[in-house]
Amino acid sequence: MIRAALLLPLFLGFCQGDETLTGHGAAEKVFTLRSINGEPFPARATITFPEEGKIAGQGPCNSYSAIQEVPYPWFKAGPILSTKRACPDLDAESLYFKTLSDMTLSEVSGIHLILSTAEGEKMEFEVE
Repeated sequence: MIRAALLLPLFLGFCQGDETLTGHGAAEKVFTLRSINGEPFPARATITFPEEGKIAGQGPCNSYSAIQEVPYPWFKAGPILSTKRACPDLDAESLYFKTLSDMTLSEVSGIHLILSTAEGEKMEFEVE
């Protein structure tokens, strides 16, 4: 009986499933940023969750990737790695990456993704 009790936590760890956005409705969707803090975003930026714990997308100028470091509904994009191309929308891209790095909560509802902070910052995305 003692052996079974010791093995139970190990067994349960294997049964938890995908606790990232991928496992909660974001898999196989490309979300396009519509607004930051209620203001329309002036360029095109996307975010996807290609596999458990992974974030990828296209900023206004560069493609990027990151690690999703916490389980749903929390959100924390690990260091954002991006290509280094220049374009006229670099200011918009800087805003996008900075705001994405600040987000701490996530909500997926059908074609909508909302990333937010406890302080009220918000990014609203939608599947095209």
